[in-house]
Amino acid sequence: MKRILYLASFLAMSAVGWLFFSPANSNTAPETSFVLLDGSKRTTADFKGKVTLVNFWATSCTTCVAEMPRVIDTFNKYQARGFETIAVAMSYDPPSYVVNFSETRKLPFKVAIDNTGAVAKAWGDVQLTPTTYVVNKQGEIVKRYVGQPDFAELHRLIELLLAQA
Repeated sequence: MKRILYLASFLAMSAVGWLFFSPANSNTAPETSFVLLDGSKRTTADFKGKVTLVNFWATSCTTCVAEMPRVIDTFNKYQARGFETIAVAMSYDPPSYVVNFSETRKLPFKVAIDNTGAVAKAWGDVQLTPTTYVVNKQGEIVKRYVGQPDFAELHRLIELLLAQA
C-alpha cells in the first residue's frame, strides 16, 4: 500500500511538474542589464544556456542576510553544472554597504547594484526583499519566491532544470 501511495504521489508531482514547465506557461525573463560591483555589465542574454537564480536583496533586509549563506551553498553546489547566481541589490541600498557585505561574506557569485530601480521594475516591479527568480536555460522564469525560498524545493527544481536540454 505504501508503495502505491508513493507511486501515485510521484506521478501526481510529475504531472504537476509537466504542466508547470510546459511551453504554454513560459514567461521569458526581461531583457535587462546588470551593473556588477566591478563596474562590468551583464545582460539577461548572458545567462542563456544556464540555469540562473536572480535574487533581489538588501543589506538592511534581515531575511536576505539570513538566507545568504544558503544562497552561497546553493551556488557552490551547482555552479560546476551550469548554474549561475546574480544577487541584485535594491536601489535604496547604499553601494558601500553592498560592497562591504559582498567582501566580508566573500560572495562567490555576481553581485549587481540596481542604482535606478530599473532592474527591479523590469522584473515585475519588485518591492519586497528577498524576491528570487529561477530562470531555465531557455531564459524563461519558471519560479518566483517572495521571502526566503524553501531550499529543499529550490534544489529539487534546480536539479530538474539542470537535467533538461
